[in-house]
Amino acid sequence: MIHRSTLPFFRGDLRLAGELFRNTDRLDVREPAIIVTGSWLTVKEQMPETYALRLAERGYTVFTFDFTGFGASQGSPRQAEIPDRKIADLIAAADFVETLAFVEPGTLAHLAICASAQYGLAALARGSRVARFASVAGWFHDPVSVAPFYGGMEGLARRLELARRAIDRYLSNGEVETVPAYQAGNEAAAMFFELDYYGNASRGAVPAWTNAMATLSWAYWFTFDGLRAADRVEQPALFVHSEGCVFPDNVRSFQGRLRGPVKMIWSEGTQTDFYDQPAQVSAAVDAVDAFLKEHR
Repeated sequence: MIHRSTLPFFRGDLRLAGELFRNTDRLDVREPAIIVTGSWLTVKEQMPETYALRLAERGYTVFTFDFTGFGASQGSPRQAEIPDRKIADLIAAADFVETLAFVEPGTLAHLAICASAQYGLAALARGSRVARFASVAGWFHDPVSVAPFYGGMEGLARRLELARRAIDRYLSNGEVETVPAYQAGNEAAAMFFELDYYGNASRGAVPAWTNAMATLSWAYWFTFDGLRAADRVEQPALFVHSEGCVFPDNVRSFQGRLRGPVKMIWSEGTQTDFYDQPAQVSAAVDAVDAFLKEHR
């Protein structure tokens, strides 16, 4: 039986919503710990919960949380994808989990799915307490690699102008302009191509998720370099990826850049398959479990 408990934590004065998953309710049973995070614009009840349940069954204490401005967490602007803010949240979450008496000291891992993987690497480069890192279908971008998703550099420029205007409004009167996080066929949306995960209530379109992105997010999303931190990361790292996932060449580049042991597992499936589909999730959980046992 998996025991779930609501456990908020704090980054400064901000209260962030957390949830703990364990296969025991005994405080005297110590387990290795994992923080699980998901894709951009998402909440803990989506792909993080899917993996948390599976990993807790295997004897891990798993912690999921909502980033600042998302879900049940505090913070403004809401629905804003700001990498630097999320990196700070990850560092604070690791500090918090390391204080828990029922966590084995020095075992903390971060399992990052999709875009949170690039934030996880950056957090490690900044001194996060995470001892082991695992990326599943990790999204690692820089302006050049992300541009084709949005119509090239011209498409980035259009959205950056929209972001500039949105930032001006936010600074002048506190208004946070939003667009849909997902709406197939609407190029104003953050994700405008067909993605069943975000449109299907039996998958990712869960009640806890707000289908919105602050327009000002473009200014931070397009100018973030998710590859830069790799040269400063020494922790053992696992990458579970496929040719059907985003940026496979960017993931390959980490093989020779990370300073610590690196393991690459090339699987089958599309990007969103790894969010919740049984075959891909099972393969990823098996790989993460084996990796963590190897580097315990």
